[in-house]
Amino acid sequence: MELSWTWIIAFVLVIISTYLYLWNDSYFKKRGIPHIESWPILGSFAPIFVMLKPTAEFVIDMYKRYPNAKYIGFYDTSNPILLIRDPELIKLISVKHFDYFPEHRSVVEEGYDELFERNLFSLRGDRWKETRMMLTPTFTLSKLKGMFKLMNECAADFTEFLSKMPDDKRTLEMKDVLTRYTNDVIATCAFGITINSMKDPENEFYLLGKEATNFGLLRTFQFFLLRSHPKLSRLINVKFVSDKVANYFKNIVKDVIDTRDRNNIVRSDMIQLMIEARDKKAEMGQELPLIHIVAQAFTFFFSGFDAIANSMCFTCHEICVNSDIQKRLQKDIDEIIEKTNGNPTYDDINNMNYLNAVINESLRRYPIAIMHDRVCVQDYELPPTLPNYKPFTIKKGMNVMFPVYAIHHDPQYFEDPYKFNPERFMENGKDIANSGTYFPFGSGPRMCIANRFAILETKVLIFHLLAKCNLKPCSKTVNPIKLTKTGIHMNSANGFWIYLEERNDAHPAVKNLLPNSKIDNNNYNNSNATIKAFTNGVAK
Repeated sequence: MELSWTWIIAFVLVIISTYLYLWNDSYFKKRGIPHIESWPILGSFAPIFVMLKPTAEFVIDMYKRYPNAKYIGFYDTSNPILLIRDPELIKLISVKHFDYFPEHRSVVEEGYDELFERNLFSLRGDRWKETRMMLTPTFTLSKLKGMFKLMNECAADFTEFLSKMPDDKRTLEMKDVLTRYTNDVIATCAFGITINSMKDPENEFYLLGKEATNFGLLRTFQFFLLRSHPKLSRLINVKFVSDKVANYFKNIVKDVIDTRDRNNIVRSDMIQLMIEARDKKAEMGQELPLIHIVAQAFTFFFSGFDAIANSMCFTCHEICVNSDIQKRLQKDIDEIIEKTNGNPTYDDINNMNYLNAVINESLRRYPIAIMHDRVCVQDYELPPTLPNYKPFTIKKGMNVMFPVYAIHHDPQYFEDPYKFNPERFMENGKDIANSGTYFPFGSGPRMCIANRFAILETKVLIFHLLAKCNLKPCSKTVNPIKLTKTGIHMNSANGFWIYLEERNDAHPAVKNLLPNSKIDNNNYNNSNATIKAFTNGVAK
């Protein structure tokens, strides 16, 4: 996408306004807080903007600058932010004193981008509490077991397709492949739509998902522009979610709800829970607007499409380059297939200890978010950051950030932190989980609500993939992974290249992993033709 004159003018305006009015490198200096120097206009994040190093490595550099400090300061453009280094202080802020820090920093200005501002991440106060309570039942044990059946079908179809590919197509870039899997899982578990993105690679649901979650250089600039200059963003009509994507998801959710209402369809997914919440509100004379339902479904999609696929890519890479880990996993998987005759249950897969350890270690080594944030809503006094320093009061409206990636790679907490070692979670997994030094999905009430869903989705994928295939390095495989310098998310600079080989020693019962027929839930397939027609562009 080329920059138009509007964008060029906007960029010049941002530079001028930031330089003349906003740049302030004295906030922490005046208060005696150790801090990272700020560049004009770009703040402390300048090395990221000019792509000198990956975001994760930059956060490590900040974290190491003052190794004994509990917290340090840095600048996001002109905005002073505290980086909390001390795990005990992070637990205090995110859990015990959550009422002081109950919110995330807004990405979009209220009243401007209704699809994004109404999602669970962006909501605040009572609206957040109400929506969290409404969505929490989606991820209870009983609901996850229901979704497991849908995931299992997606993974079985997906891996069957991969295992039967011709030899000349077996060298794969796994990011492209795995976003298709997460797309299909979210489509069925959140939207109630059956899609096979390997057999139908150009389906609109997938293509618009890629557009919505693509964080290239221009999209990253849009993100920072929206967050730092909301009025200017509104003036030049910059939106986090394009009208094209927003309208598509609004229409598809409306179509799903109308179909279920009309045919009395009940299904174990997120849309169903929100339909039930809508009906309860209606009984009390209240309303749950359609856009609120759309916003939650879209957030589930936005979070799961790219981020979880990325996490799976890192996991597959480590399995690929560590043959001992792969063989041990395949041994465990074959034992489950033997025990269940190729029909594993939720408990069979969920309780695989070594698979759990591999995924936990992958989330430590490559956390989904490099940093987490909170916003202070009432003044809060921190202890001194260093001995002989004074306490510091965080003022209402100030941001704090937790350097997840840096803490996960601190040798003080994890021995040989850059080594991929699942055994650390086999030996003391519970201790690590409770230590305050391991929080790939956040901590406290603002922890990612779908964390168990994401882990289950990954377990199911790895189970099916390794049951049928060997993951082998190829000429394009780069190890260790080099992180990209573009975008704000952690990703591989060279892609995730793997050679996929069909196992010649697969357990004979592996053929039973592929369902004999599609899941039929209350005649859902009859109505699904309407929804599939919609996604294929027929009913627009």
